[in-house]
Amino acid sequence: MRKIKEVLRLKWANDLSDRKIAQSCNISRPAVANYVERAEQAGLSWPLPDTLTDAELERLLFPTLHKSSDRDRVPPDLLKVHQELQKKNVTLFLLWQEYREQHPKGYQYSWFCDHYRHWLGTRDLSMRQTHRAGEKLFVDYAGQTLPVIDPRTGEIRSAQIFVAVLGASNYTYAEATWSQSLPDWIGSHQRSFTFFAGLPELVVPITCFPASPRRIVMNPILIRLIWRWQRIMASRLSQLVSENPKIKPKRRWVYKSLNAGFWRHCATTPSFTDRA
Repeated sequence: MRKIKEVLRLKWANDLSDRKIAQSCNISRPAVANYVERAEQAGLSWPLPDTLTDAELERLLFPTLHKSSDRDRVPPDLLKVHQELQKKNVTLFLLWQEYREQHPKGYQYSWFCDHYRHWLGTRDLSMRQTHRAGEKLFVDYAGQTLPVIDPRTGEIRSAQIFVAVLGASNYTYAEATWSQSLPDWIGSHQRSFTFFAGLPELVVPITCFPASPRRIVMNPILIRLIWRWQRIMASRLSQLVSENPKIKPKRRWVYKSLNAGFWRHCATTPSFTDRA
């Protein structure tokens, strides 16, 4: 509750300055001046009527502005929102825009996101992961490719999108390469380390094709190459993450951030242009 009565008493009955009243009531001087000005505009004087309660005084000095009633707003179907988010190229912002087109008086984007996250937290999820800063770097190739047009010939080629995201901060690096071959895979890792200006404790490939379990088991040369690369980069690959979607939250975040356009375009890097 605001200290309106005490401010008015000290001002009108004791004739104290705004500075002394602010120190006595532990509020700011502008707040003191605001209370006094509103009381004068309301036609009040000291002493105040005995029947005037603190709540009535506050409503008198701070009348509630007219706001749209929540009953006039249609809440979004959060289950449908969740189902739509599983599709490609769908983001919360896009779903909110569609919601506002259908309900112009609906809720704002911040409310939409907050209530969806709250609703999502009430669902029966499994294996909540806690990430320490700098501990894990999740890497993967996006399922979609990026068309690249040669300005000289007009030829259209599909580029693979490599994405790396830090587990704790969701800080993301993405680049385009012509393939998912081992040289491109290792080169993308090295450039991501340069971008992050450091090395994580663990690099977690989420079933990237060059690091798929079948390919590693069937190719001992690949095992030696990856092991040598690990030692050179002073990092180590963790055990490959299962395809179970319940334990792959970072992969979903990578795809959503990519679809939302928050990826780093690296088509001018030497590794990309030299093989054009």
